[in-house]
Amino acid sequence: MIGARQFKRTRRVGERSVRARISDSSLFWIPDFGPERPSAMTRIIHANWYDFPQYYDLAFRDETRAEAAFLQAAFTRYADGRVTTLLEPACGSGRLVRALAAKGFRVLAFDLNQRALVYCQRRLQARGLRATLFRADMCQFAVSQPVDAAFCTFDSFRHLLTEKHALQHLRCMAEAIRPGGVYILGVHLLPPDASDECVERWRARHGRLSLAVTLRVLKVDRRRRREWLRVSLRVQSPRRVVRIRHEFPLRIYTASQLRKTIGRCGQFDLCDTFDYWYEIDRPSQFNDDMADTVLVLRRKSR
Repeated sequence: MIGARQFKRTRRVGERSVRARISDSSLFWIPDFGPERPSAMTRIIHANWYDFPQYYDLAFRDETRAEAAFLQAAFTRYADGRVTTLLEPACGSGRLVRALAAKGFRVLAFDLNQRALVYCQRRLQARGLRATLFRADMCQFAVSQPVDAAFCTFDSFRHLLTEKHALQHLRCMAEAIRPGGVYILGVHLLPPDASDECVERWRARHGRLSLAVTLRVLKVDRRRRREWLRVSLRVQSPRRVVRIRHEFPLRIYTASQLRKTIGRCGQFDLCDTFDYWYEIDRPSQFNDDMADTVLVLRRKSR
């Protein structure tokens, strides 16, 4: 059964096949798990899928252009003053770091996953781009000078499983953004009447390497505000097939719950709300019917 909510913008019905355009094919390697045996052409490993940033990057690459264009338009529309410096917490593979650096912004970005940061740096170098990358926790970080704007568009906020950690993150972001600057936060919400069940599948390809992704909600506990997801990757090249599986929890929010958390932080005003189609001229109502949600928050004056 396909649930009413969706985690990836372009997958409204069925599967979508996308083709990536990247100049450096060496960045899309399949991990070597030893010599192949005729009876074991498919390997299944249980691992953190964030440790494979090349596949994460490929899986979501078709979202990048629309996201980057929306972010640039939102900076212009909602921030007070000119926006030149940006911050991305939980940057992962750095899709948006590269896209916005290419548009001329000075980008700072951090992540806890060292493999993701290494991959991001390699991709920047391959394109002749620059950004400042560092390893840090979403709940405990600081920058030397406040930035003009920040963004965290794809559910990383829900990895913070408690109200304490969510508030710590928002307060760190408030310190990192100048007054009048904006924080664009993307969160998949769970409306009160939405189905708990959700399965999504999509495909991507780079050259002779194909990637199939299945995202499944395994369990939902609305009382504890937790859901458990399984991401399954099937990576196929002419030489081998590898299956990677990762299960992890995310925190659940309704619109009312998210509004309350932001209000408890006390450092941001809500400017507008959008969905994951990133149409800057079509804001949405921020209510408990919302699922895919992008908030534009403005840093309050001190």
